[in-house]
Amino acid sequence: MHMAVFAEMVSENIPNLRRYARVLVRDSVHAEDLVQDCLERAISREHLWREGTNLRAWLFTILHNLYINQYLRHGSVGTMVPLLDEHNHLSSPARQYHSVTLKDLARAFDRLPEQEQQVVLMVGVDGMQYEDAAAALGVPMGTVKSRLSRARRRLRRLMDGEADGETARAPRPGELAIAAIDRRQPGVTPPKP
Repeated sequence: MHMAVFAEMVSENIPNLRRYARVLVRDSVHAEDLVQDCLERAISREHLWREGTNLRAWLFTILHNLYINQYLRHGSVGTMVPLLDEHNHLSSPARQYHSVTLKDLARAFDRLPEQEQQVVLMVGVDGMQYEDAAAALGVPMGTVKSRLSRARRRLRRLMDGEADGETARAPRPGELAIAAIDRRQPGVTPPKP
């Protein structure tokens, strides 16, 4: 394959790589460095990629392995920066429902364990196939599916306002009365409609 064609194919994946790197290192400067290292490695090892295979999965695998080698093993990441930290200093509150919802979703996403964030980003945001995400992360496909399922469940709970994403919501007053009647507790009358 001609180098210019390969470089063009790689450059189409840069936004996805940046997004994933930002989730991994929680800092835009470190994320850019990680993406640059990934691109350098991919281009210098073009001969290792097989035409016809999933380039995006190959790039994500390189990025993930660099993250493990550079940041986890060597402790190069300093402070944690929330995913949408740049929105914290806005002078006026969000005026649209969607903006508020996205902000809440970003906060909920930040509360997910890192492994769940990775699969949500790869499968849910970037549209990767389960097999490709499993290969990029070096885990079985079933692990990707279970992490994604847990992440979706936890995100739903967090978006519903539950503190830790695992607890049930507080019952409404009418539900308490109905539950008490169902347990046949004497002296409890249902509220009048």
